[in-house]
Amino acid sequence: MARIAGVDLPKNKRGEIGLTYIFGIGPATARYILDKHGIDRSKKVNEWNDEDLNNIRTTITEEFKVEGQLRSEVQMSIKRLLDIACYRGLRHRKGLPVRGQRTKTNSRTRKGKRKTVAGKKKAPKK
Repeated sequence: MARIAGVDLPKNKRGEIGLTYIFGIGPATARYILDKHGIDRSKKVNEWNDEDLNNIRTTITEEFKVEGQLRSEVQMSIKRLLDIACYRGLRHRKGLPVRGQRTKTNSRTRKGKRKTVAGKKKAPKK
């Protein structure tokens, strides 16, 4: 079992895909890491030898912020926006979309489940 940056990589996936299980490493970064060490992208994680694994591990620790360090940096950035009370910070605080998306119809992910508001009662006719 390959363990890098505190994450167990899936054994039966290609190395290119397996590395993306680490928070902060996407497909392009995974390709860069494998190409840097001359490891075949289609080689599965369980086929990596100890030398390959150590090379990948050292590259990730030296060149990239991943997992806990990256998560804390992202949280600190959001906290800074909240503290200075800028527009983006207010959107974070209210739980609304931050990057200009429409909210009339979509944005259910940010707003949560619908809360039905009762309709206005009509005045009786004379």
